[in-house]
Amino acid sequence: MDCYFDQVKRFLRTSDADIIGLQEVKDTDPNRDIIGYLTSLGYQHVFAPVKKDWGDKTYNDGPAIFSKYNIRAREIYNLSEINNRVAVRADIEIGPAVVHIFSTHLIHTHQQPSEEQESQVGSLIKVLPANQTIVVGDFNATPESKAIQKMKEVLADTDPLSTPTWSVYPEGCSTCKPQSIDTRLDYIFTSKGIKKNSFKVENSNGSDHLPISVMVEI
Repeated sequence: MDCYFDQVKRFLRTSDADIIGLQEVKDTDPNRDIIGYLTSLGYQHVFAPVKKDWGDKTYNDGPAIFSKYNIRAREIYNLSEINNRVAVRADIEIGPAVVHIFSTHLIHTHQQPSEEQESQVGSLIKVLPANQTIVVGDFNATPESKAIQKMKEVLADTDPLSTPTWSVYPEGCSTCKPQSIDTRLDYIFTSKGIKKNSFKVENSNGSDHLPISVMVEI
């Protein structure tokens, strides 16, 4: 949502996170140059632009990861030929450890069951390392969905209370027309051996999704 970009920047600056996962990032729009902005704050990044059609418009956007720590390696994984959905991976050096961070954005199904969404999760699970792995993203799936249940079989959900994250604005979906923040679509998953605490659904009007955060021990 371009008109709220200043609020996005303000939140990211004040949160001072070590690692940030974003979705729907663009690298061709000077009015929402989040890559340039976070680079100016000292973050390294990986980005996976994907061609998408929206009505009569075609554009590139995709998931990205930003890190204050050194990014040693990176990879992009195609999760769906049909809907052009991907996951981006950054292998980040934190002291002697290497942590595998993934950011993704699955197809929006208006909170309805979707074999395509489940297939995208299956493709993601296949490429996840067994240890030192964190996955963040807009999964566009509710906690009871098969897609999220499949993720919980291999990774730990950092918010067992499933706090709602969507939608701040009714224009978050012209089909659903959400009127309140009453649905959870956004997640941070970790390898079950990673210690985590202080999960939060943060406050920001910069997007139709509320930002989420968690502290982890590496």
